[in-house]
Amino acid sequence: MLRTIQEILFQDAARLTEALAIIPSSARIEIQCLLQQVLNVPRAWLLAHPEHYPNETEQTHYQELLQRRLRGEPVAYLLGEREFFGLMFKVTPATLIPRPETELLVELALSRISQQDFCRVLDLGTGSGAIALALAHARPDAKVLGCDASTTALAVAQVNARQLAIVNAAFIHSDWFDAFTARKFNIIVSNPPYIAAGDPHLARGDVRFEPMSALVSGSDGLHDIRHIVVQAPDYLETGGWLLLEHGYDQAAQVRELLQQAGFDVVFSACDLAGIERASGGRIA
Repeated sequence: MLRTIQEILFQDAARLTEALAIIPSSARIEIQCLLQQVLNVPRAWLLAHPEHYPNETEQTHYQELLQRRLRGEPVAYLLGEREFFGLMFKVTPATLIPRPETELLVELALSRISQQDFCRVLDLGTGSGAIALALAHARPDAKVLGCDASTTALAVAQVNARQLAIVNAAFIHSDWFDAFTARKFNIIVSNPPYIAAGDPHLARGDVRFEPMSALVSGSDGLHDIRHIVVQAPDYLETGGWLLLEHGYDQAAQVRELLQQAGFDVVFSACDLAGIERASGGRIA
């Protein structure tokens, strides 16, 4: 039976709220996003046409997307895109979904990128390229390089660079620093895997559908961060910065790792929720 937009919003937002235990306002926004995708219309059009009946083909397509969402598949994967730092990025199941809390890492890097002198930035484990491209877009005079061990993720990053017409960012295949020799950078940023194997959060929410290789890092979640911190001094110019995103309860451990590796001005920064979400240090 065909339903109006108003009926779809009311009925299916309630279904999402119950099935996924999300708040009703978020469920309604998700249903609107699915309808916008199917009907190829802006949100304002949906709000202005509550009595419109999507045709049978449109409703069938919408039902397919809804069923996938009810099973927990992230909206970003259903739509194939996600906004990050004011830019729209293509995302696929080969990449992590860019999240608002990671914008803190971008802000910390931007505050350390000189607007007068040439700056070389490395984004380790770039995924969709969101961090690298956000930095390159905000600082067109900087040279940004993103690397990833996943060739499928790199392909997504390269598509994003072309779609956003960002020319001062490039992407290469590398498992952390493996592809580098004597190259030095002024800033290294990374949102590496930092969830412990066996963490119960891996069985909940969006992360069930995201690549485990981009999420899990050893028994305590710090395996990759240790690797990066130990090797980063060899790839940083004097006075260069290493900036890392990490788990909500890992800040003290990451600061200790940075200090042990010879970094100074070691710090942690809080996200909008007041959680220490990123840490960094400067190499003397």
